[in-house]
Amino acid sequence: MRVNFKMFAAALCVAAAPALAADFDGSKALICSTIETHDCAIGATCDRGLAEDINVPQFIRLDFAAKTMSARGRTSKIGGFARSDGMLIIQGFENKRAFSATISEQSGKLVGAIAADEAGYLLFGACTPL
Repeated sequence: MRVNFKMFAAALCVAAAPALAADFDGSKALICSTIETHDCAIGATCDRGLAEDINVPQFIRLDFAAKTMSARGRTSKIGGFARSDGMLIIQGFENKRAFSATISEQSGKLVGAIAADEAGYLLFGACTPL
């Protein structure tokens, strides 16, 4: 009997899809990496760069059970998180700055924003379960 490897691989992908989606629904801790950033100020063009260009940690741990995010030995509270239309949405504030992020429940891709007084930062990255 000959196994059709294409069909077998497709069946494995379909079977794994629900498990992958569950990785990004807020039920598991995640480690997220910042890939690209945009540093914007009122009346100026945004500067594109890397995490270290705007002093943002490259790796951030999200612990949904404890409602915290941590990096570089510091921890901040997550104000809240919710799921909507295949996205995990995270929000909070600290030190006169608000933050918000979305994580795709299907791919783990992250888009985040930090709003400060007359300045803002946009972050693009990806997450994986711990």
